[in-house]
Amino acid sequence: MRSVAVAVIAALCILPSSPVVAKAAPTRDWSHTVVATSEGGFRMGSPAAKVKLVEYGSLACPHCRHFEETGYKPLVQGYVRTGRVSYEFRNLLINGPDISISLLAHCAGASKFFPMSEIVYATQQEWQKRIEDMSDADKEALDKMSDQQRVVKFAEIGGMGQIAGRVGLTPARARQCLGDPKALQRLLDLTKAAEDSGINHTPTFLIDGKESDAATWEELEPQVKKALGG
Repeated sequence: MRSVAVAVIAALCILPSSPVVAKAAPTRDWSHTVVATSEGGFRMGSPAAKVKLVEYGSLACPHCRHFEETGYKPLVQGYVRTGRVSYEFRNLLINGPDISISLLAHCAGASKFFPMSEIVYATQQEWQKRIEDMSDADKEALDKMSDQQRVVKFAEIGGMGQIAGRVGLTPARARQCLGDPKALQRLLDLTKAAEDSGINHTPTFLIDGKESDAATWEELEPQVKKALGG
């Protein structure tokens, strides 16, 4: 019996070992990495991305909505997720309602800014129409209000609090954000800085700091590819 056991052990020792298969490292999805930037915007993607794309846009701008509808997903899925391109949105305010909705989007924070922006653009025509169709009494009341009061009133008429609520912003927090003079000043300063640098229309795209002449995804994508070396 002992000799059989020794033979079995010897046979096991000379059996070929199972090959060790190295597991592929999981690919990081950089679209989940969003931070507030020192310039006042929100950047999605790898900080080490080869190409840095910046959009100066307005949440009340129909042309920006068109880019959101046609270019945002291809940009994120094809370029940002892989870490090749980072995408930063900076507000360039164009009117009073834009101030109100932008304050709420910023208040939502980095992790919720882009999801809220998607909702804002998807409902843009609805909340803008509510404001355009406001009563004469509301128009008269607005004329007598301070700038800060108008911010709150536009949000109320447009139902912007409900939009913000879809990403978790409570009514109390929304009111607090709309009434925050420092947050308002930061947005105004961001717009002024853009205008001082010669940026005066939305959307305006910068590729690695250089202004692009593109206004649509069809125009922008070839320029992004070129910057990537492709």
